[in-house]
Amino acid sequence: MGLFSFLKSAGAKILGTKAAENDAATTAAPTGADALQALKEANEGRKSAALVAAVAANGINIQNLEIKFDDDTDTATIYGQIETTSDKEKVVLIVGNTEGVEHVDDRITVTNPEPEATFYTVVKGDSLSKIAKAHYGDAMKYPVIFEANKPMLTDPDLIYPGQVLRIPAL
Repeated sequence: MGLFSFLKSAGAKILGTKAAENDAATTAAPTGADALQALKEANEGRKSAALVAAVAANGINIQNLEIKFDDDTDTATIYGQIETTSDKEKVVLIVGNTEGVEHVDDRITVTNPEPEATFYTVVKGDSLSKIAKAHYGDAMKYPVIFEANKPMLTDPDLIYPGQVLRIPAL
């Protein structure tokens, strides 16, 4: 699929903030370029592990999952093999809908490809029925969008501005 952009300030708060990382860096051990590089790599490793845990918590079966997070670009690069395109899109959205992630570089291989869904960024005032009306012409088709975004969505009424959703083709 490629490179996706997300709203960096919206989403699940599973990664540390820049302020907390800067505080940790100033109170951490020795200074110098090597020490700062080691601290940066440790932070990126911690963030990568948190993103892998977030994907695993959603119960999506992806083989050889590896996520590399780059603090300089706020980009998460995802590697692995997965069965369906819809599951691949869900993994991209889980990672991208995390506060602090601005870009997702999708490098996931799909064994049984299917048509890709449209991605939609929620704006203030949106509801799943309003989104369904705009995309399908029928507000009562909101369960299609809700089901396409499970397990990330647990309630059709709990969406927020900046969140990116899958809108599958009918």
